Amino acid sequence: MPADPESGQGPAAADPAQQQQQQQQQQQQQQHADGRPAADKPIKRYRRTELEEEEAKKKLLLLEEEGDEQYEEYVPRKKRREADEAVLMRLQGLAGPAAPEGDDDTGSEIDDEDEEQQQQQPASKAARPASVPQQRGKESLLVQTARAKKEAPPESATDKVLAEEADMMRHITQKQALRAAKELATDTVYTRSMSTGWKPPAEARGWSARKAQALREQFHISVAGDNVPPPLPSFALMKLPPPIASLLQQKGIKRPTPIQIQGIPAALAGRDIIGISFTGSGKTLVYSLPLICIAVQDEMMMPLEGGEGPLGLIVCPSRELANQTVEVITQYTDALKAGGFPELRVMLCIGGIDMRAQMDMLKRGVHIVVATPGRLKDLLTKRRMNLDICRYLALDEADRMVDLGFEEEMREILSFFKSQRQTLMFSATMPAKIKTFAESALVDPIEVNVGRAGAANLDVIQEVEYVKEEDKLAYLLDCLQKTAPPVLVFAENKRDVDAIHEALLLQGVDVVAVHGDRDQLERLEAIRDFKGGKADVLVASDVASKGLDFPGVQHVINYDMPEEIENYVHRIGRTGRSGKTGIATTFINSRQCSESILLDLKHLLKEAKQRVPQFLTALHDPLEEMEALAALSGIKGCAYCGGLGHRIADCPKLRSESKAQERSKKDYFGSGGFGGEM
Repeated sequence: MPADPESGQGPAAADPAQQQQQQQQQQQQQQHADGRPAADKPIKRYRRTELEEEEAKKKLLLLEEEGDEQYEEYVPRKKRREADEAVLMRLQGLAGPAAPEGDDDTGSEIDDEDEEQQQQQPASKAARPASVPQQRGKESLLVQTARAKKEAPPESATDKVLAEEADMMRHITQKQALRAAKELATDTVYTRSMSTGWKPPAEARGWSARKAQALREQFHISVAGDNVPPPLPSFALMKLPPPIASLLQQKGIKRPTPIQIQGIPAALAGRDIIGISFTGSGKTLVYSLPLICIAVQDEMMMPLEGGEGPLGLIVCPSRELANQTVEVITQYTDALKAGGFPELRVMLCIGGIDMRAQMDMLKRGVHIVVATPGRLKDLLTKRRMNLDICRYLALDEADRMVDLGFEEEMREILSFFKSQRQTLMFSATMPAKIKTFAESALVDPIEVNVGRAGAANLDVIQEVEYVKEEDKLAYLLDCLQKTAPPVLVFAENKRDVDAIHEALLLQGVDVVAVHGDRDQLERLEAIRDFKGGKADVLVASDVASKGLDFPGVQHVINYDMPEEIENYVHRIGRTGRSGKTGIATTFINSRQCSESILLDLKHLLKEAKQRVPQFLTALHDPLEEMEALAALSGIKGCAYCGGLGHRIADCPKLRSESKAQERSKKDYFGSGGFGGEM
């Protein structure tokens, strides 16, 4: 009898246990649609490469939906490494590794790829030949640098010193180029030198390069540069105006000096020059005569009108040197005027004299200006003079101007030039530091070198005496009897100049004195009296040691040794000029002289083949133990100041300049803060 569902009677309703069992079976069927129990369902295990491939496929689908056709399919890292190893094996001429059978989805299912690499690494190492380089793991730059230092050969002490010196010179020479501010801002670079129209005579143009070089070697001239004009050993070959040639004959200048043999033709050809030669070698004529010829040519073609000029500019570090240069140039311009050539107006532009005379000449138009940096900058800034048509610039004692702090003034002066100019730099001492800095202002320069930069004049007999401080004045009177007057006496500071001047006056000596604190007219009058023979002795500071020409001086006395060897070279160069012989006597006192300057003096005497006193020979010389440095670096002594008794690491001049820069820093925060003294 069938059961009635509405009545709730029947066998199913009658047995509650059976009904509960049926409900559990229905629930299990709903949970396991696949007919397997939950415990028997396998868990999907993914490897890292499969996950990466799935992510790559997802990215590919997204990019395809966005329309990016440049997408490259992602290659797993394992495949890339195997491909690189196969290429490496093929380059080594060996068979590549056996390709794995099947796809990456087959094989042992390892949970971590790193574990699989660790299991396969010993087998790959055993199968790879020893000649195949191993795959380098990822390393930081610090680790690679440390390993490279360990693998590098040990650096010798000499190489370490040379590396330190090169680093110091690199930092020292990293200065702003000596060019105008506009040229630096617009990155204006001139590639061709100025054209003057002058050419060497046909005879010289026909010389071979070997003959020209043999002529330079005959006069101990070394040159550096491209297309160097031939050296001309006579003034007739230089094609100077006849009045200038006759004046040279009248003054007894029959043949040019070595620096003039090569320097004047290069300057006449319009080339930029770095001229290095010993004191008294005639460097003034090297830049003066070409400028006079250029000014005469321009005046004949197109005379200057009122307010125009100058055509050429000569800058000197001291007033005395500028005044002397004007006197030399005026002699040749007067000779040209007397010979029928146009008049050339030369203006002296220095401080300490009335500016009205300078303004009157500027209103008429000036051809040549000889100036010191301070007064020249003042006139240019106030627009009382311009350099619109100036195309010739000569820097006398160029390294001294940089050392004296005129570098910024020179850069401001250059900013007033409107076009390219021919630049010439001359000095007796021009170390590598200054030469590198000077080259930044020159265009296709020619370096003319006669002897070593900073070497003493070989025509000067150097005598060095040890004299106690209290005996100097008495010994000075004895030294004045060695030669006939005039005699030049140098002292380091102004107080000593005044003390020596007063002491000699009390002894009845006709003596004059010059130093920086004296009035300009008084300084010019003292030098004029000394040159004219009214005074027998001139006592001066280093202001009179730079470029001044005293032809009749046979004896120079250094009352004390200067702090820099460059000043010593300039001092003794006031005698032995123009081929004449002179004597230089130097007083040495151990309480005032440092060991570094004494070593420089010792090597300078050896180089000039002079007698070295016993107290200098007894000094311990560290450079004698470091001769390999000079041989390897090619620089004998200091590359900064040119001293032969020390290297740049022990340069006293560099130390003093560093201290001066530290003292010049402003203390913005007070109490020894930024830039102040601690």
